[in-house]
Amino acid sequence: MPIKLSSPSYGDLEIQAVTRVLQSQVTSMGQETYLFEQELKQFFGRDDFNVLAVNSCTAALQLALQGIGINPGDEVLVPTLTYVGTFQAVSAIGAIPIPCDVDNECFIDIVDAESRITSKTKAIIPVLYAGIDTNIKAVYKLADKYNLHVIEDVAHSFGSENIAKRNGIFCFSFDPIKNISCGSGGAIVSSDNNFTNHVKDLRLLGVIGDTERRINGERSWDFDVVEQGWRYHMGNLCAAIGRTQLSRIDFIKNIRCSITSRYMEELSGLKHIRLLPINYETAIPHIFPVLVEDYLRDDLKTYLLSKEIGCGVQYKPNHLLTYFKRGYSLPNAERLYEQLLSIPLHPRLSNDDVTKIIEIIKDWDLNI
Repeated sequence: MPIKLSSPSYGDLEIQAVTRVLQSQVTSMGQETYLFEQELKQFFGRDDFNVLAVNSCTAALQLALQGIGINPGDEVLVPTLTYVGTFQAVSAIGAIPIPCDVDNECFIDIVDAESRITSKTKAIIPVLYAGIDTNIKAVYKLADKYNLHVIEDVAHSFGSENIAKRNGIFCFSFDPIKNISCGSGGAIVSSDNNFTNHVKDLRLLGVIGDTERRINGERSWDFDVVEQGWRYHMGNLCAAIGRTQLSRIDFIKNIRCSITSRYMEELSGLKHIRLLPINYETAIPHIFPVLVEDYLRDDLKTYLLSKEIGCGVQYKPNHLLTYFKRGYSLPNAERLYEQLLSIPLHPRLSNDDVTKIIEIIKDWDLNI
C-alpha cells in the first residue's frame, strides 16, 4: 500500500462530534465554536490570550492585517519560501507583499528584509517554516527599530511551547493535514484586547457584536456595520472536530515527535542529505523537509515515488510565481527550493512505515 506524504487523523470520536452537531441542527457559529476557543486558550496556558476561530489560516492572516490597520498600498515583508496563502492574505486587502530571502534554516533573512524596508513598509510576517523559530527575536528587534507590526504565520507550529512565551499576533492553521484539524479552519491568537474586539466583528461580515449573540444561539437583525467585513468565522461543525482533535493532542504529539526523532537520528550523516534543525522537544513537528544536495533532489523524489512513498516540495518561492514577481532574485531561497523535499510525517504512519522510509532513503544515498 502506498505511504502518503501527509494525512489527517480522524476516527470514531470525530465522527461522534460531527453527528452531535448535525443532530443539534446548529452547524453555523455558536456554542461549539465558543468552547473550542476557550479550550484553545486553556491549552496555550495564557490567561491574557484571546482566541478567535476562523475558517482558515489565510483568513486569519488577512483579518489580522486589517485589524492592525494595514491599508491598500502598504507594504508587508514576507519570506518568499511559504505557501502562497501568506502572500494572498496580504494582496487580498490591497497591500503589497514584498518577497524576502530566507536563511539556511528557511527562516526570513533579517539582513535582506531590512534592505527592502521603505516608507511604505508597515508590517512583517515571519513564517515558522517546519516550526523553526530560532531567529524570531531578531524579527521583533527589526520591527522595533522601524516601528513595524509583527504577525506570525504559525501554520506549522501548533503545539510549540515557545509561542506562549511571546506577546504578538499568531495565525494558526487547522486544515486536514495540520497538527490538529477542524476539517478546515484556523485561529488568531493575541493578548491585545482592542485588536481582538476589532477582528471579532470583522470575521462576521463586520456586524457589530454578532459573536456574542451567536454564542447565545441568537442572530443580529437590527445591526450596524462600519467597515468592510468578511464571512470568515468558524462554524460549530468544524469547531466540534477541532475540540476532539485537541483532546487527542498528546496522542498526536507523541507519534509526530517519535517519527521526527527517528528521522533526525537515523538520517543524519548521509552523504547527500542535510537535515534542518527541527525541534521536536518543545514543539509538535508538522512537516519533515530534508535538503538533498548536489542537485539530486529530483532523483530522490523519483526514487521515492517509484517505491510508493509520498513526497513533495514545500514550497515554490512566491517571487517565482507570475502574480508576485518583483523583478529581483532571492538566491538563497532559489537554491533551497532546488534542494527541499518533504518526506512522510503524520499520525497514520506505522513503525514499519517509518522503517521502510528510512531504509529506502539510506539505500538511495549509499548507491547514488
